[in-house]
Amino acid sequence: MNNLVEELKWRGLVHDIMPGTEEQLLKEMTTTYIGFDPTSDSLHIGSLVPIILLVHLEQFGHKPIALVGGATGMIGDPSGKSDERNLLDETTLEKNVAGIKAVLSRFLDFNSTAVNAPILVNNYDWMKDFSFINFARDVGKRITVNYMMAKDSVKKRLAGEGEGMSFTEFTYQLIQGYDFHHLYKTHHCLLQMGGSDQWGNITTGTELVRRMNGEGAKAYAMTCPLITKADGSKFGKSEGGNIWLTADKTSVYKFYQFWLNTSDMDAEKYIKIFTFLDKNKIDLLIAEHHEALHLRALQKRLAEELTTFVHGKEELEKAIFASNAFFSPTMDDLTKLDDITFVEVFDGVPNAKITKEEIASGIDMIAALSAKTGFLASNSDARRELKQNAISLNKVKVVEDYTITEKDLIKDKFLVLQKGKKNYYLIKVV
Repeated sequence: MNNLVEELKWRGLVHDIMPGTEEQLLKEMTTTYIGFDPTSDSLHIGSLVPIILLVHLEQFGHKPIALVGGATGMIGDPSGKSDERNLLDETTLEKNVAGIKAVLSRFLDFNSTAVNAPILVNNYDWMKDFSFINFARDVGKRITVNYMMAKDSVKKRLAGEGEGMSFTEFTYQLIQGYDFHHLYKTHHCLLQMGGSDQWGNITTGTELVRRMNGEGAKAYAMTCPLITKADGSKFGKSEGGNIWLTADKTSVYKFYQFWLNTSDMDAEKYIKIFTFLDKNKIDLLIAEHHEALHLRALQKRLAEELTTFVHGKEELEKAIFASNAFFSPTMDDLTKLDDITFVEVFDGVPNAKITKEEIASGIDMIAALSAKTGFLASNSDARRELKQNAISLNKVKVVEDYTITEKDLIKDKFLVLQKGKKNYYLIKVV
């Protein structure tokens, strides 16, 4: 069997690994699980690494389990958090669990009949009938408070400011640990993987497996680094918030643009982490990129690979079309975009709103460029630029005495002003 750990190491996907894990993965098909927190009804790109880890596991002949935390989601994981999370009600939790299952099903075939077919589980199914007394006797007795207090996630909360940690959150590592025990018993799951902030919870799970299953019971742990940008800032967010894996929350165009706008340094790191391209291909891509940085070959390939992986080839082609439409010499391609994508193509471009009544009575170009929009500083600036043939309306050159009317509207609601080749201004008609 090929060496999965070696593969993950050169990709930068190994942070901590328990002794014996690599040997176990080389020895036989190993059932491995990763948990997903149902804090939303979708997953964002912060969850891409665990998804990719599960896909790597399957490709290397191991059996992946994706666990959706319907039970643990009721408590909230304290790892990496300075304050306690708000508890979700059952209706919200059910909606979130269903949404996450739908997302995971796009990457893993849970209906496969292969010997290492992926499995999807919800820990609420085995925790819902577990009484507090039984949990305290069967699980709580196995792990000392001293052991639990030594975990970084606990120590940081107790040492920090604020109200400390509730008993609810304190028990989280035991419940997650019990998940490992349950999967060990029911699916012979021997390995848990997750982000580096999960090391404490995961190792508690390995301890529970050993202590609840007698002599000879073995369990392993491996974590990956938390992904950051080259400048140390948090990965996975844009100015508009999280970048989601579902098009209803983040359009495919915006998703594609996020990767396309990655810095050179980050692109070099991300191409290894987020794609399945082999080492030789990636090395060639990086060398090609360094020969002509301005062509952004690495960013383009990264955006193509990730958009195809998450949304499919057809959606990638639409995103590329939308990206190219902005630079098209006419408005023809832009008019083919849906309204949401049209606005997103002009994201970051200055804009103003005018009323339908104003358009109905006609607006002269001087007013459109200055008083109505502020695109240009003054009427005299507007006249000068118009006389120099530097102004376009909807990518067509206009003269000083031109009047904008309803016939100029794109999709009955937009106007695009342009000065020279690079200065755009979007007018939205409301």
